[in-house]
Amino acid sequence: MLVGRATNMSASRVPRLFRNASTASRGLAAALEQRADDVVITFAKRTAMGRAKKGQLKDTPVDELLHALFKATLDKTHLDPAKIEDICVGTCHPPSPLYVSRAAALAAGIPAEVPISAVNRLCASGLQAIRTIAHSIDSNAISLGVAVGVESMSLNPRPAPEVVDAVKAHPQADDCIQPMGWTSEMVAEAYNVPREKQDQYAVISHNRAEKASDSGAFAEEIIPIELRGTMVSVDDTIRKGVTLDSLSKLKPVFQWGKQLTTAGNASGIGDGAALCVLTTRARAHAEGWGILGKYIASTFVGVEPRYMGISPVAAIPRVLEQTGLSKEDIDVFEINEAFASQFAFCVEQLQVPVEKVNPNGGSISLTHPLGMTGVRQVVTGLAELRRRNEKLLCTSMCIGSGMGGAAIFVNEARR
Repeated sequence: MLVGRATNMSASRVPRLFRNASTASRGLAAALEQRADDVVITFAKRTAMGRAKKGQLKDTPVDELLHALFKATLDKTHLDPAKIEDICVGTCHPPSPLYVSRAAALAAGIPAEVPISAVNRLCASGLQAIRTIAHSIDSNAISLGVAVGVESMSLNPRPAPEVVDAVKAHPQADDCIQPMGWTSEMVAEAYNVPREKQDQYAVISHNRAEKASDSGAFAEEIIPIELRGTMVSVDDTIRKGVTLDSLSKLKPVFQWGKQLTTAGNASGIGDGAALCVLTTRARAHAEGWGILGKYIASTFVGVEPRYMGISPVAAIPRVLEQTGLSKEDIDVFEINEAFASQFAFCVEQLQVPVEKVNPNGGSISLTHPLGMTGVRQVVTGLAELRRRNEKLLCTSMCIGSGMGGAAIFVNEARR
């Protein structure tokens, strides 16, 4: 799928950054332009991640993860918590998410006057949190906010959706509440993604994550947190020495379709949290805060629920269209690897060089704490752009029930 530059869009679909610009000023030049009212990221870190039920965070509930991350962030940044004007937490499955998020913030020393919200857009909950804060800043409602993504899949596994018979009788409605593994098998069957191809993409992810971990690349994006007297600072989710041969020997984990999905070519189930501090460029300069990145735009789309995983193919062209960018302008893509079936299809359908996509591995190798991933991809992508001294990041993910999201960020820490 080739992505062209759009010149005929309604104002409601064009980011404010571009609405008063001529067609000629859109695209890369406009994205890289620095303006006082830009929404920028001054801090972006994640916790180390843990394997669900077996890893280092298996007994750590969401409030404890958030409390530790808030405390570590305040200690690291020396940010006066009273200056925070809003917090948005993206998370999927913990009960009473707003209560536990608010309690964690208060316990970490964030004043009672600082409001907080919780959002759930399943696999894009973290990106939705970033978007919520960014749009609040862009509309001048606030000038400093914090976006968080968090999930404990150990303690809060996916609950089985329940709908009444009248709803379930609708074919699309029934499809949208099916397990995500079922959608992986449906994509593989409908779009002819064989087991061998799935394993080939999976081994790339595993090998890249192993290399990044060994090189210390992830240490740049992880903020150590203290939990019950122990410092947690290294992912325990990365499997080393994975080969195509070892993946080919794994048995299918689902009984649907052609049974091509395995524990080695699907995203891991895990625990973790990530955080971004957002403000305006003018305020960052006034406060003396360094700027890591700039938020450009984000979008969400819907697709057939049965083929949930193909949604980045719709979301990425739309966000590029909104901003007048081309896929060739993007230096790094972070596309969530929910399943190798959908990931392989998306990369090939988008015609993006695989060298640009998830250069340090993705959720197949790292794990996929649902609410965390949308922020984690931004943290990881901006860190990689800094190492490369390159410009643009595009993040994208499929979303349970049949949706997709995508966003564009600029690396502001270029040399």
